[in-house]
Amino acid sequence: MLQCSDVESLMTDTVTRPTLSERTDEKIREVLTGQRRGVGSLLLFAGPAVVASIAYMDPGNFATNIQAGSGYGYSLLWVVLMANLIAMMFQALSAKLGIVTGRNLAEMCHDQFSTPVRIVMWIVSEIAAMATDLAEFLGGAIGLSLLFGMPLLAGMAVTAVVTYGILLFDGRGFRPMELIIGALVSVIGICYVIEMFIAPVDWAAAGLGVITPSMPDAAALTISVGIIGATVMPHALYLHSGLTQHRATARNDAERKTLLRFSNWECVIALAVAGMVNMAMVIMAAAAFHAGHTDVAEIETAYHTLTPLLGGAAAMVFLISLMASGMSSSAVGTMAGQMIMQGFVGFHIPIWLRRLVTMLPAFVVVLMGVNTTDALVYSQVVLSFALPIPMIALVMFTRNPAIMGSFANKRLLDIAAIVGTVIILCLNAVLLLQTFGVPVPGLG
Repeated sequence: MLQCSDVESLMTDTVTRPTLSERTDEKIREVLTGQRRGVGSLLLFAGPAVVASIAYMDPGNFATNIQAGSGYGYSLLWVVLMANLIAMMFQALSAKLGIVTGRNLAEMCHDQFSTPVRIVMWIVSEIAAMATDLAEFLGGAIGLSLLFGMPLLAGMAVTAVVTYGILLFDGRGFRPMELIIGALVSVIGICYVIEMFIAPVDWAAAGLGVITPSMPDAAALTISVGIIGATVMPHALYLHSGLTQHRATARNDAERKTLLRFSNWECVIALAVAGMVNMAMVIMAAAAFHAGHTDVAEIETAYHTLTPLLGGAAAMVFLISLMASGMSSSAVGTMAGQMIMQGFVGFHIPIWLRRLVTMLPAFVVVLMGVNTTDALVYSQVVLSFALPIPMIALVMFTRNPAIMGSFANKRLLDIAAIVGTVIILCLNAVLLLQTFGVPVPGLG
């Protein structure tokens, strides 16, 4: 028979049993102190880059990649590769900022810039976060409505409930959310592996498109900037630094070096997967539509066209990947928006209210009768214009020895980061000229 002390002991064990996040943290500590070794240790550090990578596979990517593949075949694959390499570098810098300083990018902007500057930065970043969520939320709703034959508004309501459900796991520590997002990333990746086996891909032409830069016309530039905007995401730069700042605490520089090594490996692997998924999107669209359906520019049209071309299975797999992408990225986008607000202005609102506010633009767009795919593409262009702000700030902070100490960017990385930022700024400038009707030499 159990004594009173035994019952109390059992109750204590139940109450104090470490959570999944706490157990992961304990094992990370063992790695940092040299008590745990092996390749499997990398899995303990996997999470922040995986969560951030969902931003690189969101519905905005679907929209721009479909337009790129259907309209220009494999010729814009090099843009996807370039954007992904730039994204990989900047996500690694963002993670480094959080690990070394214990502050996320928004908090550093608050600390380092004057009040007028950071208010402007906050407003622009909030607009970018809303544009992000517009694309992500709409994408999930479109996938649901097409897959189950429900009205778009009903799909939006279901998406709202599901994304809020995902967000509830954020309060249970970092590990459950990382595992959920990781599972959804896997679903997207598997879906596109299946698509590659179904679609009649010209692999020689695809390989040439990856390594041969070309810009067929002015419209291709718009799509290219949209690809950049959909790939290198402003909110992902803010988010990644926040995901790493408190995930594992380094007690000295040696432990920080270990954390950075694992973080860099995770960035390379997670963003490489995201890049391959993006390329697969373009390749699928090129293989399915470019030969006879170059006018396919909408997600709904792509779905209806895929069915007779490649069969119902291909179309269904496409929708499943879109749905997984929209729901996961929308939840992560809300997390990023919360982090941006709290970092810049120190203001915190309940997550349900944040979710409600970020959903409203999507409902307004649908109720106004705006073409949903057009809304997705233009949201990515908005993001591309907002992107230089966190990029420039991130380069400024990570190259500053007063902030980063011995972990400040080395010369080669510093040059690469500056060049990447300049490329983005130049593309944005050309797009702006084009938008206002100023002729751009060579683009017609």
